[in-house]
Order: sequence, then C-alpha cells, then structure tokens
Amino acid sequence: MIPKQYKHEKIVTIIVAILAVLGLFVAGYFYQLTYKGILQNIADSETVIVGFENINANLRNSLGTERYINSTFSGQINQIANTVGKLDQLSKTDKELLQKYSKVYFLNENYIPEDLTNIPSNYVYEKDKEIKFHTKAFPFLQDMINAATRSGINLEIISGFRSFSDQSSLKNAYTFTYGTGANKFSADQGYSEHQLGTTIDFTTPDLGSGYTDFEKAAAYDWLLSNAFKYGFVISYLKGNAYYQFEPWHWRFVGRSLANMLRQENKNFYDIPQRTIDAYLINIFD
Repeated sequence: MIPKQYKHEKIVTIIVAILAVLGLFVAGYFYQLTYKGILQNIADSETVIVGFENINANLRNSLGTERYINSTFSGQINQIANTVGKLDQLSKTDKELLQKYSKVYFLNENYIPEDLTNIPSNYVYEKDKEIKFHTKAFPFLQDMINAATRSGINLEIISGFRSFSDQSSLKNAYTFTYGTGANKFSADQGYSEHQLGTTIDFTTPDLGSGYTDFEKAAAYDWLLSNAFKYGFVISYLKGNAYYQFEPWHWRFVGRSLANMLRQENKNFYDIPQRTIDAYLINIFD
C-alpha cells in the first residue's frame, strides 16, 4: 500500500509539471504575440517613414515649384519695371528732337526747346553775340569742340538756336537778297532744324563769316571723322533732296543714332522716321 504522504508529493509534482507546461505555453504565446507586435510595429514604422519621405519629397517639389514661380514672377516684375521706367523716360523726352523737319515736318510757332543754355563766348565767333543751345545737348557739343582743339582744330560757332520768328526774319532777309534762290539754302520758319536748339553752324577763326567755304577747312574733315563720337551728324550732304550742301551745319541726334548712321554709311534724312524714333529714348545717353 502506497503511503499517503507519497501520494501527496506525486500529486504536487504532477500539478507543478502541469503548471510549468501551462507557463511555457502562456510564455510562448505571449512571446509570439509580442514578437509579432514588434514586427508589426517595425512594419508600421517603416510605412510611416516612407510616408514622411514621400511628404518630404512632395514638399521639396512644391518648394522648387514655388521658387521657379517666384523667379519667373520676379523676372517679369523686373521686366515690367524696366519697361515702365523706359516709358516714363520716353514720356519726358521731347519727341520733336529727332523729327525730320526740313521740308518734311512742320514745327509750330509756339515750339521752344525745354531748356536752353547760353554758349560761352570762347566757343562763339562773334564774342558779343548771344547764342543758345539745348541744355542737355550742350555737354556733347562742348566735349566735341574741346576734342577738336586738342587735335589742333579751332571750331567756332556762328549760329545755334533760332526761334520761329528769328527764322522768319532770316528767311525774309535772304529772300530779299536772293529771291526764290533763298529756298535752296534757307528753311522757312517752322521747317528749320535750328528751332530745335540742337543744331549748330560752325566756322573757323580763318573763315569767319565766310563759313560757306567750310568744306575746304581742315575742321570739316575733322568733323566728318569724329563728330559721330559726340552724337552729331551733318544734315545736308551733297546731293540731298532738301537744301544745298551745307558742310557747316551739324545736328545733335545722340551717340547711338550717330554711330548707327556712321556704321551703315547712311544719312539721317535717308532712313524711315520709325527707325529714327527708336533712338529717341537714348538721345542723351
């Protein structure tokens, strides 16, 4: 007969074994559950990371797009501002300054240049004569005369700005002396470039009032070679359709236009007014 104490120990052992098995089963279950959870968490984290990376990529693309748009708008704004600035500058520039007035356009009797300067007497042939010239164009005239002086050429001014009434009086005097022949060399009032204030008649100390022989002077050759650098052109070359050849008569049209005429070997009155007008905005540059 098995002792009672032994039976109790055996039962305890069986219970412990059962509990151990159950513990292992539970531990395995929870281990498996935890492991799967960890794997799932890792998978979920990777999904979240990929999502953030996609969001980041989208943000970078959006930022790049915004930068491109801003850059485009900035360029357009600068272009518009530049255009507005040019239009403003053009609106403040006298549109008459590059018109072809000799027997083509009429300049009315009320027209006077926006600002005129008295030419210093040291540049004038008749020292006590008051001769005016366009204020903004005068620095170019001054530079040209000074450059000629440095080259041994003595240019003197015999005529500059003439008002509508001045031109009328002059034309009447010429007509009285030369009759209809005066039309070959003298413009009617309103058709003279001198009324613009940007046209000058030159002579030299040797020629004096006999400036009609200016073609023979070294000063004329110097002007032909250099005047364009200072924005001046000769208006009436030989064979022109307006007036007789006037080697002493030079008009300021701005450096850009004068250079173009020089390079293309053209005369101011031979090119379309539309082409000339494009140079108005740069006339005093």
